[in-house]
Amino acid sequence: MTKTLRNEEAASPQALPSDLRRMTHEDLKEFGMSRVAYVKPVVYEGEAAFAIHAADGTPMALAEDRSSAFEAIVDHEMIPAWVH
Repeated sequence: MTKTLRNEEAASPQALPSDLRRMTHEDLKEFGMSRVAYVKPVVYEGEAAFAIHAADGTPMALAEDRSSAFEAIVDHEMIPAWVH
């Protein structure tokens, strides 16, 4: 059984497996690709910063603080997720 979510920005629906524990690595990379961005703390040029990554791990931006990172993601109509 597959559940379907409609991505408002995409023309085609995004299918979810009925058991998320059985998603492959590729499924996980593509899941939420256009909607989810991840924030994680990093050190950049000796300073603490927060990296923003696409769902597949592609670096998208750096922010000075966690709040700014989340605001940037929401401003781009994406869903922020915290990675620790």
